[in-house]
Amino acid sequence: MSAANALRGEAALRVGARSLVLRPSFAALVAAEEELGPLFALVERAADGRLALGELAALFWHCVRGRDETLTREAVGEALVEQGLAAVTPALRVLLGQILQGR
Repeated sequence: MSAANALRGEAALRVGARSLVLRPSFAALVAAEEELGPLFALVERAADGRLALGELAALFWHCVRGRDETLTREAVGEALVEQGLAAVTPALRVLLGQILQGR
């Protein structure tokens, strides 16, 4: 898989030995919104420090570019716990910035 392209609003996430590219495409954000509710409310919860770990994992899961059948949602969630919130916050900032600003 190629590296994340900041010009496209992409971010990288490490899951085990893999480096995943998170890309907030229209389809990914629609899927996330269907599961999590309105994206502006999600951004507000994040800004207030009330974004739940499950919500973060869901947003990242839906934004994984080129996700294959060997990757599980649980692996994404476990990677968040293993790395800690401080380590994954830069990727979250990129995604939230794209939700607010677009490309």
